[in-house]
Amino acid sequence: MLNLPMRQVHLDFHTAGQIPEVGADWDAQAFVDTLRRAHVNSINLFARCHHGYVYYSPTRFTLHPALTFDLLGAQVEACHSAGIAAPIYITVGWDELSAARHPEWLEVTPEGILGQHSPLEPAWKKLCLNSPYLDYVLDQSREVIDHFDGQVDGLWYDIILQGECICQNCVRDMRRLGLDPASSHDRQAFASRVRDACRKRLFEDGRARVPEAMVFFNSGHVGYNQTVHSLEHFTHFELESLPSTGQWGYSHYPISVRYARTLGKPHLGMTGKFHTSWGDFSSFKNRAALEFECFQMLANGAACCIGDQLHPRGRLSAPVYDLIGRVYEQVEAKEPWCAGATPVAEIAVFNVEAAGTADGRVDPSNAGALRMLLESHQQFDFVDERADWTRYRVLVLPDKVPLGASLADRVRGYLAQGGKVIASYRSGLTPAGDAFALPEWGVQARGEAANVPDYVRAAPELAAQLPDAEHVMYERGLAVEPGGGTAVLASVTGPYFNRAWDHFCSHRQTPMDPAKPASYPAITRNAAGNVIYFAHPIFEGYRRQAPLWYKRLFQAALRVLLPDPVVTTNAPSSAQITVTRQSDPDRTVVHILHYIPERRGLEFDTIEDVIPLYNVQVSVRCGTAPERVYLAPSGEALTAEYREGRLRFTIPQIVGHQMVVLE
Repeated sequence: MLNLPMRQVHLDFHTAGQIPEVGADWDAQAFVDTLRRAHVNSINLFARCHHGYVYYSPTRFTLHPALTFDLLGAQVEACHSAGIAAPIYITVGWDELSAARHPEWLEVTPEGILGQHSPLEPAWKKLCLNSPYLDYVLDQSREVIDHFDGQVDGLWYDIILQGECICQNCVRDMRRLGLDPASSHDRQAFASRVRDACRKRLFEDGRARVPEAMVFFNSGHVGYNQTVHSLEHFTHFELESLPSTGQWGYSHYPISVRYARTLGKPHLGMTGKFHTSWGDFSSFKNRAALEFECFQMLANGAACCIGDQLHPRGRLSAPVYDLIGRVYEQVEAKEPWCAGATPVAEIAVFNVEAAGTADGRVDPSNAGALRMLLESHQQFDFVDERADWTRYRVLVLPDKVPLGASLADRVRGYLAQGGKVIASYRSGLTPAGDAFALPEWGVQARGEAANVPDYVRAAPELAAQLPDAEHVMYERGLAVEPGGGTAVLASVTGPYFNRAWDHFCSHRQTPMDPAKPASYPAITRNAAGNVIYFAHPIFEGYRRQAPLWYKRLFQAALRVLLPDPVVTTNAPSSAQITVTRQSDPDRTVVHILHYIPERRGLEFDTIEDVIPLYNVQVSVRCGTAPERVYLAPSGEALTAEYREGRLRFTIPQIVGHQMVVLE
């Protein structure tokens, strides 16, 4: 398997044609000295940027008008002389120069907008990948490979996106395939075909010319729809995820990596040095935030990449690389316990992207499941229908995973082999949404619940660590009828009435009417004991408002089905704990991270302070007693007790990130 460099930089260089003296401060020795001091061992360098200019010469394409020498060639030569890998970046979906010269290559939105944006908007214009523009991209890619005589470490293609284009090429080809250009569904299906065909063409041509080169296609998100039909056209995955932007945030990367790591390819996480997002010149991410983002990558079995943007004059910012170096120095020290590590997981969360019901890049049901499981210190992956579910003891279907015939068969087989399921709200219904696909659920659907809100009281056997009282469920649930042998783990009482314009009470919701027990339950467990069902969308609800009782109810259900998890601890819910395995040497590594994102500004979360934890008790399930238990990278021995299949130890202090090695 491909071994990715662990300490990478993605060096953006999108430089407008109006900027003078491009590369005027270039100094090869200063460039590599800066990278060495920052402990960087790979850097993505630009052949062609979103403005459409190339940065190498000679060329048949358009050199940046203010560049007088082969900047890319000088950068690659300098990096290779220092033993630093230098994959080459080529823009695809955005190219302002091509957009201006060839408007016939632009995507046309269903509303008739060329390039997805008004000509007066300072935004990248989108090129159609089903136009002759793709020939242009391929020719330029071939030229850059030839420019380096095939000695290319990698090819990094950006903006592999295709919208619901209705340009003349797309309309013609949709009709040829029997698709309706007036149908959004058909336009999306065709766009996926176009995107995948683009990857295939560029991958096969590039690998034919440079068989050993790494090849990656970036769309800003490694998810089900972006990868499922093109896995063979990636040598690895790079998970772009800058938490300081609204499209990603701090929930995106942990979901994405827990899905990507099930796809059988090496992967790295990509954050940025920027305070906000790409192109934020002269800004600096808080060191604590950059540490957390990189150490979280290590804890999930990934390599690290930090995004930067080179100033047009061609000199790296020394303070930026001082910041990167302080983090990468620590990453380098931790690498022996992280390189080649495989994360341990015993819970599978079905990715709602694979169910076709996702709402945006960070779906709230996915994110709610993520938060509950992270805060409970559980070991879990996000999976699709192709994953090997037998690796997992519990399968979670969050809120909106319908079961078509094929997926229902997968779930039935998983249960028959001893698996356990927790499902919520509409998960488990047929695609039509009118009945549960499997009798194993132990309930029958009776439509949407009559009450909103519901007031829920947990049965004693759920042991939900909640007061013995009703707790409000803010979102409308489903009315379900328990079957024979199905146990009710939480009952429902309704309000006096649902809030409406002509009858309402108080500021928010009508209180519970003790005389109105509902005819439907909130939580059930089937007769076989292997399916626990929540009638409310608890995961999306937790993501939106984080009611502690939602999480307590879910944790209680999980304890019923998984009484002996891999990790138990007295660490606070703000601590993240992951477990990885290395085979050579044979060891288990427990990662504990304690960084707390805060919403200090209005636009995004950030991390400034590292708050230490002391005397954290951890218990790890393991088959045999390890010969040695120690802290890494310090090597300090740790006292541990092995009893009844579990290893127990106390970590005296955790400052940000601590690894405990069971060897």
